[in-house]
Parts: sequence; C-alpha cells; structure tokens
Amino acid sequence: MTGPGQVDGASTDRASTDRASPEVTRLFALRNDPARDLARQAGAVAEACHAMAVRFHRGGRLIVFGTGGPSADAQHVAVEFVHPVIVGKRALPAISLTADVATVTGIAERDGVDAIFTHQLRYLAEPADIALGISADGDNASVLAGLVLAQELGLLTVALAGGDGGRIAGAHAADHLLTVASADPCVIKEMQVTTYHVLWELVHVFFEQPGVLDPGVVT
Repeated sequence: MTGPGQVDGASTDRASTDRASPEVTRLFALRNDPARDLARQAGAVAEACHAMAVRFHRGGRLIVFGTGGPSADAQHVAVEFVHPVIVGKRALPAISLTADVATVTGIAERDGVDAIFTHQLRYLAEPADIALGISADGDNASVLAGLVLAQELGLLTVALAGGDGGRIAGAHAADHLLTVASADPCVIKEMQVTTYHVLWELVHVFFEQPGVLDPGVVT
C-alpha cells in the first residue's frame, strides 16, 4: 500500500530492472559464443588431459605460469592439483612459477621480464614435466618464451590463450593450445577458469579408468 505522493518500491525496482535489461542481455550474449566454442573443443581438451595424465603417471609435475591476472590463475591451478577441493581426489604435484616474488622480481631486474619463466624452467623442470602457460591474448612474451624453452627441454606444453592464440599459436609453442573465442578480457578470464577446472577434472577421470594410462594405450 502507498499513500498520496508515495512511490511503490516494487514498481521502482521493476522499472530499474527493465531499463537495465538490454545491458544484462548483452553481457550474457557476450559469453554465449565463447562458451559454445569451448564446448566444441571438447575433443582437444580431452586429448590435453590424457597427455597430462600420462605425464603425471610417469612421475612428472605440472609447472604453471602467467603474468598479471593469469599469474593468479597459475597459483589457482597449482593448488587445485596439490590440494584438491573434492575429498577423495588424488593430489598431484604442481607448482606455480609466479608464487615466489623474490625470484620473479630478481630475475626481472637482472635478466628482464621476458626471462622470468625461462630462468626458472631451466633449473626446475624435468623432461617428464608438464608446462602450462596462461595468456589472455596469446601474445605475452614471457609466457611464449617459457613454452618455447619447455618444448626444447622435452616437457609436454599446454597453453590457454584468448582470441586466435596470438604469438603462441603462430610459434606452435604448445602441444595443446586451448583458445577462447573472444576479445573481451573478462570473458577470456571466465572461460579460462572454466577450462582449467575441466582440465583438473578430466585428468582425474583418466586416473580413475583402469588401463587408460598403460603404455599400450598411449599414442
């Protein structure tokens, strides 16, 4: 009930919602095509996960890296594998090359930002390991350099990149490249988070299937 001169709060809320509706629709629409494109990459995602599971099975570790926002994603990925949030899931060895601020800044000061991951990989990585580089646009020089060196060292290389994969795609620096069909950095971020959560889940699916990681099954 409203008295003379009073405005119905519910009516005001509805009017505000109606005015915002086109923008709400636009924001959700921005995510539709990238989400569908990620679903179309299901086979590529599964292949990457199987290859990762094989490396883990052989004693390899996951080494993750990225700069800016993806540096936080790198740490997120590492903790997902080392300390699974789902009780009963197997913990797997993983490290983030962005977690040690002293090391990262020391390398950047002496050798330049482009070397922050290559220097660490050269001294920490083993051929059995997995290198996962994350870049919003695929053009990050330090991530690209890290992936290139990882390939030279014999690591399995996986990359998450926005758009068409940028310089990472052009350099064929990843054995498995998973892209986000968008130029919007927010959408790219959201789809990459979804992608690495799926990577985590499917790696465990392969571990739970007897015989899938046996030498005769690996191609």
